[in-house]
Amino acid sequence: MQRGKLAGWIFVGPAMIAIAVFFVVPVAGALAMSFTDFDIYALADIGNLRFVGFDNYANLLQTPLFWQALANTGFFVIVGVPLSMAASLGAALLLNSPLVRLRGLFRTALFAPVVTTLVAVAVVWRYLLHSRYGLVNHGLAQLGIAPIDWLGDPLWAMPAIALMSVWKNFGYNMIILLAGLQAIPRDLYEAASIDGASRWRQFLDVTLPSLAPMLLMVGILTMAAHFQLFAEPYVMTQGGPAQRTVTVLYFMYEEGFKWWSLGSASAVAFLLFIIMFAFTLLQIRVARRSEAL
Repeated sequence: MQRGKLAGWIFVGPAMIAIAVFFVVPVAGALAMSFTDFDIYALADIGNLRFVGFDNYANLLQTPLFWQALANTGFFVIVGVPLSMAASLGAALLLNSPLVRLRGLFRTALFAPVVTTLVAVAVVWRYLLHSRYGLVNHGLAQLGIAPIDWLGDPLWAMPAIALMSVWKNFGYNMIILLAGLQAIPRDLYEAASIDGASRWRQFLDVTLPSLAPMLLMVGILTMAAHFQLFAEPYVMTQGGPAQRTVTVLYFMYEEGFKWWSLGSASAVAFLLFIIMFAFTLLQIRVARRSEAL
């Protein structure tokens, strides 16, 4: 028995060391840094470092731009997560249909944006959404709709980024949900059909309950990814217009690498972690209550 335990520790040891070195230690260091005034002067001389307690957190809560970034991120999460999950589930249902041919081709085509470099995708979409020469506005012009300044209008900038992000990422969730759909026994659908259930009732009473664990996991992963929005506004809008696309992660980046206020940037990271953790607990609680009903 002891030899078995020793063998187990030998096998997991390298992975645990790697996790400790590349995750636990940096996170602990960032947490400690969030309670200091670590800035460019401390980088030059560690003697300039001072412990400030919760001042970084208190200052952030009094910073209007932080609240603006939080509101922008919240909008992106509220709009992007349901759209992404709906697109993923819809695509998975279509690919799982017996009427579909060339499933492999369509599955590959829909998954391709996921493995495409995010910066390259953002650059391409920036040109597609160009107010004068973009293909999107060209298509709208054919329908008699006036051009829209997608990335220059505060009203449209964040919805445009949300649309691009949904297109970029829904394929990953689609593959997970497709695997879940293929694992549902056909006997359940046959029994529901014999009982007179319509396609819609089969979807509500068989498909959704069977996919509930996967939908919960996909929802948590999608929410976490949307809370960490950074590359899209960084490449496409640089936080503009009128700071309407400044997200929490973009704000953290500017605090840390533009103004070199690394202590404040670390505090932003842990505030974001607390918010994401709270939303994750909320999702799990809602899912459990739905199962109980």
